[in-house]
Amino acid sequence: MTSPSTLRRRNFLSLAGKGLGLAALSSATVASLLKEVVAATKSVAHLTPQQSAMDEDYWSVIQQSFSVTRGIINLNNGGVSPSPRIVTEALVRYIWQQEDATAYTMWQILEPQSETIRTGLAEVFGCDREEIAITRNASESLEILLMGMDFKPGDEILTTTQDYPRMLTTLRQRERREGLKLKLIKIPIPPKNLDEITAAFERGITSRTRLILIMHQVNVTGQITPVKAVCEMARARGVETIVDGAHSFAQFHFQQKDLGCDYFGTSLHKWLYAPKGTGMLYVKRDKIPRIWPLMAAESKQAGDIRKFEEIGTHSAAPRLAIGEALLFHNGIGGKRKEARLRYLSRYWMNRLKDIPRVRFNTSFDPDQSCAIANVQIEGMHPSAIGSYLFDKHRIFTTPIIHEEFQGIRITPNVYTTLNELDRFCNVMEKIARQGLPA
Repeated sequence: MTSPSTLRRRNFLSLAGKGLGLAALSSATVASLLKEVVAATKSVAHLTPQQSAMDEDYWSVIQQSFSVTRGIINLNNGGVSPSPRIVTEALVRYIWQQEDATAYTMWQILEPQSETIRTGLAEVFGCDREEIAITRNASESLEILLMGMDFKPGDEILTTTQDYPRMLTTLRQRERREGLKLKLIKIPIPPKNLDEITAAFERGITSRTRLILIMHQVNVTGQITPVKAVCEMARARGVETIVDGAHSFAQFHFQQKDLGCDYFGTSLHKWLYAPKGTGMLYVKRDKIPRIWPLMAAESKQAGDIRKFEEIGTHSAAPRLAIGEALLFHNGIGGKRKEARLRYLSRYWMNRLKDIPRVRFNTSFDPDQSCAIANVQIEGMHPSAIGSYLFDKHRIFTTPIIHEEFQGIRITPNVYTTLNELDRFCNVMEKIARQGLPA
């Protein structure tokens, strides 16, 4: 039986493919580009996500939807990802549009359309649209929460030593300024199973713990964490939970009900491929009045999710072009996209796993990782490997130096070809066996 969400997507794509009903598709270029994706997706509709993940003809169309250079093999899509052409085309069109009678066009015509974007994001995340704020990135979303909560001196915030540095900096500032206590726990790299992570958080809770901050996917290793188990455990102890979903959102398929969190923040310019400087914040509806916005809002806005968007004058274009990113994501299908990203990561990981001196800081367990993985060559510094890969082979990676481990982070994307991954593996195998050239 076809699910309601599948039917909605088919109807939506049918309209999109015909260029009907949406201002976002008024550009002939955007409509044409999207038609190619829609047509290709229909050709694999009878396949399971796992089967379609290996259909290179289909993914060739998706690869060509991006205008990326092939002079560099970009395996650093974790920090920020290129957008498909339909998103860039829309962004440019909205920028030009807001330059015409700007004060009127931007605030009377364009800004009100962001409510449609809010609805689209809520549908993907599976929540009420009145629980979604559109922000500029995951850092802004999470700092709204971490700076907007009321705490007392001595209250504890629990997170891990692998948490994102900007979030640790935010909490350390509150620690210095207000006498809070930041408590850091260690999690295995990689764990044998997800229960080890849940147990580590449970051991870290004390009678003073007021908040748990947990990364849904650890940015430096790609480790997927047992968010729902941790949230359920925290709720039973009266502890609130913030989920840092900077990397997880639109990389692998899930919704709010699969997490059970109180708060969630993410960037949209990573795996949703939205314009740079776009993000999303989820706040459970009954908790909105309790969170202070980063920039002041009127008291009448206390229960309105939009109070978190009060940042002064800003361009309407990036927000509205999120709409095309949603079209592209939904056109592929979240589960199909997840399967392809996991297929790409396992493709290179399996090629290197038996090479002498190659070690992984990321689990091969599909429940524990998707597109991101961290690999090391014993006895070699990650920065030296990263420099050699780029300087000699134009392969762009991310060296990671952490006090608990080191390696290079590899993040292919849907536009990455198998040939590019083969070239990367060939170089890595040569380095592992022969060392770096003098």
